[in-house]
Amino acid sequence: MNMRTCILEQRSERRDPAAVEIWLTLEGASAVELVGCLLDSSQSGFRVSHKYTALSSGQRVRFRHNKNRGNALVMWNRILNHQTESGFLILDEQGPA
Repeated sequence: MNMRTCILEQRSERRDPAAVEIWLTLEGASAVELVGCLLDSSQSGFRVSHKYTALSSGQRVRFRHNKNRGNALVMWNRILNHQTESGFLILDEQGPA
C-alpha cells in the first residue's frame, strides 16, 4: 500500500469527476477573478486546476460553474510546473449558476 492509497482510503465522501470551467473570485480588497477547471467535487468540497499561484490556504472565494455557485474556503494548494491544483471546502451553496 502506498501513500496515495492511504490518502484515498481516508476520504469519507464520494468524489464525482468533472471537467467543466469554474470561475473563482477572491474575497477582499482586491477582488481577483480567475478561471480554472473543476476536476472533481463531493458533497462538501471540490478540486480545481488553475494558473493562479498566489492563492493561499484560508482564503475565501466565491465560485460559480454550470451546476452550482456559492462560497468556499481554500484548504490546500499544490503547484506542479506552471499549474496549480487547489482543494476547497464549500461554506454555502446558492444553487444553479
